[in-house]
Amino acid sequence: MSNALPLVVAVTGASGAPYAVRLLDALVGAGLPLYLIVSGHGWRLLEMESGIADLAGLRKAVGGDWSGVQVFDDGDRGATPASGSAPTRGMVICPCSMGTLAAIAQGHSRSLIERAADVTLKERRRLVLVPRETPLSAVHLRNMLAVTRAGAVVLPAAPGFYGRPTSVQDLVDFVVARVLDHLGVEHRLGMRWRSGEC
Repeated sequence: MSNALPLVVAVTGASGAPYAVRLLDALVGAGLPLYLIVSGHGWRLLEMESGIADLAGLRKAVGGDWSGVQVFDDGDRGATPASGSAPTRGMVICPCSMGTLAAIAQGHSRSLIERAADVTLKERRRLVLVPRETPLSAVHLRNMLAVTRAGAVVLPAAPGFYGRPTSVQDLVDFVVARVLDHLGVEHRLGMRWRSGEC
């Protein structure tokens, strides 16, 4: 897939580090070129929930061939993903904090992640946001509606149970499978609903 456009993958500070790791595992395994951005709170989240303290730890946890992964500093708002002239196949923020979602909804760009999301929307590319927050306030819902109207897909980390999951990994895979579906990435994670089979 050397001619494939890169996918921008961002990790922010909302709870859900296992989703981020599993998503990266699937994307690296698919051989897609990636632009990876992890916020400061994203790194804290990865360490707290998955014991991953730095990029070396993340690469080890994910495994696979990282030759197609380019890592950017979230503080560098002039990096490649910040420009609409740099073509990508879209962007996913997993997990997506409510602060990040709010900034995107308001068009604020305080970081590279927020700027890259803004660019993704203005260029009419696919933007998938994976929030994991509960309960939701009226502010959260209003921001989700705003980004949806702007063209984003809000895909909450809400696993289904019709496949009768037997582990936390099954629940993680359910959500990641839905993310991959919306990114147009083929996968074999989890089961698909077929009436009468569950």
